Amino acid sequence: FWQFPTGSMGLGPISSIYHARFMRYLSHRQLLDCSGRKVWGVFGDGEMDEPESMSALTLAAREGLDNLVWVVNCNLQRLDGPVRGNGRIIDELERLFAGAGWNVVKLVWGSDWDGLFARDITGALARALSATVDGQMQTFAAKDGRFNRDNFFGQNPELAALAMGLTDEQIDRLKRGGHDLVKIHAAYAAAAAHRGQPTVILAHTKKGYGMGTAGQGKMTTHSQKKLDEDDLIEYRNRFQLPLSDEQAKSLTFYKPAPDSAEMRYLQQRRASLGGYLPRREAACEVVPVPDLARYGQFALQPEGKEMSTTMAFVRMLGNLLKDPQLGPRIVPIVADEARTFGMANLFKQVGIYSSVGQRYAPEDIGSVLSYREAQDGQILEEGISEAGAIASWTAAATSYSVHGLAMLPFYIYYSMFGFQRVGDAIWAAADQRARGFLLGATSGRTTLGGEGLQHQDGSSHLVAATIPNCKAYDPAYAGELAVIIDQGMREMLVEQQDVFYYLTLMNENYAQADLPEGASQGVLRGAYRLQRIPGTAAHKVTLLGSGAILTEVVKAAQQLVAEGFSVDVISVTSWSELARDGQACEARSLAGAADSGTPWLTALLADTEGPVIAATDYVRAVPESVRAWVPAGRRYLTLGTDGFGRSDTRAALRSFFGVDAAQVVRVARRLAED
Repeated sequence: FWQFPTGSMGLGPISSIYHARFMRYLSHRQLLDCSGRKVWGVFGDGEMDEPESMSALTLAAREGLDNLVWVVNCNLQRLDGPVRGNGRIIDELERLFAGAGWNVVKLVWGSDWDGLFARDITGALARALSATVDGQMQTFAAKDGRFNRDNFFGQNPELAALAMGLTDEQIDRLKRGGHDLVKIHAAYAAAAAHRGQPTVILAHTKKGYGMGTAGQGKMTTHSQKKLDEDDLIEYRNRFQLPLSDEQAKSLTFYKPAPDSAEMRYLQQRRASLGGYLPRREAACEVVPVPDLARYGQFALQPEGKEMSTTMAFVRMLGNLLKDPQLGPRIVPIVADEARTFGMANLFKQVGIYSSVGQRYAPEDIGSVLSYREAQDGQILEEGISEAGAIASWTAAATSYSVHGLAMLPFYIYYSMFGFQRVGDAIWAAADQRARGFLLGATSGRTTLGGEGLQHQDGSSHLVAATIPNCKAYDPAYAGELAVIIDQGMREMLVEQQDVFYYLTLMNENYAQADLPEGASQGVLRGAYRLQRIPGTAAHKVTLLGSGAILTEVVKAAQQLVAEGFSVDVISVTSWSELARDGQACEARSLAGAADSGTPWLTALLADTEGPVIAATDYVRAVPESVRAWVPAGRRYLTLGTDGFGRSDTRAALRSFFGVDAAQVVRVARRLAED
């Protein structure tokens, strides 16, 4: 049973560090006493090559996370071959961890070697071992006692003398530290008792230990799926299991007698741990959510005031942080972009978490936006590390299950650095049933002018749609955003649903429209009619727009109406929710349901006329995802931002990609001619 499924290699190590740090955060903010608890991570030596495995080592040491223990299984072998065939991975990791400030416990040689080391008065054994590279050590692991006598202990007379009293079988059974229960217990006890630093145990093992000629230490061990009968008998003999030949061949499990010391111990341990099967706890105390009007009325009725949706979010977040019940549970997370997103006012309001407080006078101490660190600070400022920030978000987003305490993390970042940068970490968080908000700011391919393709996101909603428990929205107006945030908080904190939300935000200021009466349901379902404007001519068209491009669609509608068109404008808040709704209706129909329902988009468009033009700031595959639920006989044409981003103004970018008002008008005219 693994409490934290982590998917891709490297995610487990960094995740464990941020879980341990989040426990300190909870304790320092006096939300939960996490003292006496530890995070244990079990990883492989090959996994240490992943950048995420190493990227936060200094953070763990800097924070003094003595509630964290890693066990790195150093079997010296990857799937294809040695981890360091011409080197020594344990020595390399020892230097790396010690340099980063960790307490290093080396679990290298088993008790069988103690007598040999004691008799090694010339240091010959120590010199031979330190001169043996891992590729050769793997060969020794794969061979028998005779081979090791001749090729290791036979290197010189001093080594040969040390092995003189050992049989070939005894040499074959010399344990490495990671297989010696006495040494393992000592290493674990030392790690548990250590204070002031995180601890890593470097455990030397053999891959396929006990498999003998079938797989011990061999290049093919990882893919060895089956043992033949002779191998099974050899395995039985190797571990002296009380099984007959037939029992070994039929893979019969050995079970000690009910009254044996082993079974009594196991029964006692399971009883003290709360049962025979580990289970994931999901229920926790409900956290009340304030009425939307208390924190978001300005967004619901902005009366045409110009603001960006990022500005609206930050204002709502500031209001929510003031709520006496919900406020303390909110965890704002940024990766060195708080000032970019207009969040600097929160530095003073709730502070930036620091395990040691603030030991300096900041340069801007006299400013209302000064940088304030505090041990009870609420903001997690993760520096320039999206991998660290998403690991921090995951720790907070799973707190309801891990700690029985519901927290509500809001991680805001450049949207390009989300699903494209740490998509596998988000998938792992989803697998852990995370609850929280991811906010992709400066989203879309044209909303962030001048910074080029590395900062312009056109695909995050495409990736988000593939995660079953992720609800992704691309709201254009502050009122839409407020309704979505309110619903998300209620689903996660009150109804305790295992969902998380991905919201895209813009940094473009424009006039914010009041949310139409009764539009909330459509906002949450994925679309609602924003405008219906009758024209003087026979031409009719329905325009769909989302996020940054909805304002272009509204401009196009005004121009088309001036040319006599009758226009319906649909604000699409979530293409993926529309697609999922359509798929659900289709699935019910295929299953033979008497009433499979009508897809929300189908019903919405049934009350409109003319061809349907959909425009977004994302690749065309995003609006194409709902094509199947456009009413039959209606022409459906999509406009998107396929290709790389560019450095230019918003107007020039939208013209280049063909998602501006002028292009929408041109397409409508052409469809009218057809």
